[in-house]
Amino acid sequence: MAENIVQLLLSLIERVGVVLAVGLFLLTLTPMSRLGVVRRLESKYWFLQAVVFGGLGILGTYTGNVVFESYANLRGMFVITGGLFGGPFVGTGAGLIAGVHRFAIDPFGFSSVPCALATVLEGIAAGYVSTRLKGNNLNWKAALYLSLGGESLHQLMVLTMAKPFEQALDLVKVISLPMIVVNTFGAVMFVQVMHMMFQYRSRRESSRVQQILNIANKTVVHLRSGLNRQSALATAQIIWDRTPVAAVVITDTHSVLAYVGRGDDHHFPGQPLKTKATKRVISTGMPVMVTNKNGIGCESPGCPLTTAVIVPMRKADAIVGCLKLYGDAEIVLDEVHFELAKGLAELFSTQLELEDIQIKNQLLAKAEIRRLQAQINPHFLFNALNTIASFCRTKPDKARTLLDGLATYMRRNLRADAPLTPLSREIEQVRSYLEIEQARFGDRIQAHLELEPGVEECMVPPLVIQPLVENSVKHGILGMDQGGLVTLRVSRNNGSLNVEVEDNGVGMDLSRVDKLLNGDQEHDDEDHVGIRNCDRRLEQIYGPKHRLNIASKPGKGAKVSFSIPLTSLS
Repeated sequence: MAENIVQLLLSLIERVGVVLAVGLFLLTLTPMSRLGVVRRLESKYWFLQAVVFGGLGILGTYTGNVVFESYANLRGMFVITGGLFGGPFVGTGAGLIAGVHRFAIDPFGFSSVPCALATVLEGIAAGYVSTRLKGNNLNWKAALYLSLGGESLHQLMVLTMAKPFEQALDLVKVISLPMIVVNTFGAVMFVQVMHMMFQYRSRRESSRVQQILNIANKTVVHLRSGLNRQSALATAQIIWDRTPVAAVVITDTHSVLAYVGRGDDHHFPGQPLKTKATKRVISTGMPVMVTNKNGIGCESPGCPLTTAVIVPMRKADAIVGCLKLYGDAEIVLDEVHFELAKGLAELFSTQLELEDIQIKNQLLAKAEIRRLQAQINPHFLFNALNTIASFCRTKPDKARTLLDGLATYMRRNLRADAPLTPLSREIEQVRSYLEIEQARFGDRIQAHLELEPGVEECMVPPLVIQPLVENSVKHGILGMDQGGLVTLRVSRNNGSLNVEVEDNGVGMDLSRVDKLLNGDQEHDDEDHVGIRNCDRRLEQIYGPKHRLNIASKPGKGAKVSFSIPLTSLS
């Protein structure tokens, strides 16, 4: 008997390598071969995987030996692996397929029922254990314990359910040790090899993604200027330096913008598009892979290019050009290059769209400033001129001073188109405005400026302080018969520039504050468009946490403040 056990053990060990190879080969033919190590199967793949592992279980039955009218088999290793990999549905399905097959090939065999039932239970148990595993469900320790337990239960079920008992006992004495050892070894090997295969694929995919991101990171500074010959050449050079291809080409919809690599003696920028494949990609928007020299369409007899990948680049819904990778006799392009080119083209398309968005944002910012400039109240201008006119005869020196202040005020408003300006210019703007208003309203307008030494050199967005002061004057202190005081404070603290405009005027309630900052901009009253504009521009330039903060109560005045990152002329 010992000799029979050893022979059976060696026979099963010899065959386990073959069935493992077949199993892995079949697995690579399914979509699941692309999964990462910690990925779970999507439900749409459950049935397919149940069939695959159930079929491998059937193969495990036939690769065993017939012993005492029963089968010493390798079903368990496949059913358990399927359950661990795919979960309860796959494990149960694989177990049922392999188990029902075992019963069907010998329905009247004395061990058919316990063997079939044990196979189903192994699949169910493996599927359940898979749901309890965190992270990597292809765990070799789980496969070890499940196989030891499952195959031991298998032998126990044969002993208790198969009749006659004496024949069942003789069968178990011979097959128990070989089946437990080889199925356990096979399950551990199958699970571990699958784990390593997915781990390798994950590392390869990670490397490819890292390569794409590295290229995108290097090219973004160039593509910010749009798709032109200069940016295309820099981008093509970066790709060629980091990608194993014979040549890299970037085109627009009519001509070659950049060519880097082999064949640059007769392929060069400025040439019109010649290949039908490129024209087809631009017209259809579908990427293509050219696998032969004729498909490239180069008329030069010495051209080294033999294969190509051509993918479109888009801006919004419009195709603006192509990215082309070429191979030669030494570097043959394959599916990896195809996916790489598609990934790069998508990222470049996004960068080109972001470039458009950046331009639109810059135009929008300028438009917002222009809108604020347009809000120079004609009444303010006319009243200022009338005030100056009234001083011309009585106080000509005062009229001259006010006229200079008005000119400064108007000049600053009309030229405020830079993204940032020194605080000193904003303060000059505030002083000019206050001087004119104080000439009109006399002692009703009191102003006090508290400026920390050195803050004049700090940079701020233009027209972001004067509108706040104007708002305090018009809607704060002039709402009171006796007038009031407006205080402007500017200081530095922990890398931030802090600005406060406070008045002791009429104030406002919380609902008015909320409407002022968060209301429907389309229905703004013109008197408050300046403060809303300042708030939006601060958010656009520095982010939401740098928006205006308004603290006010009716009859208690108001304080408007904001904080921005500290930058200076130096």
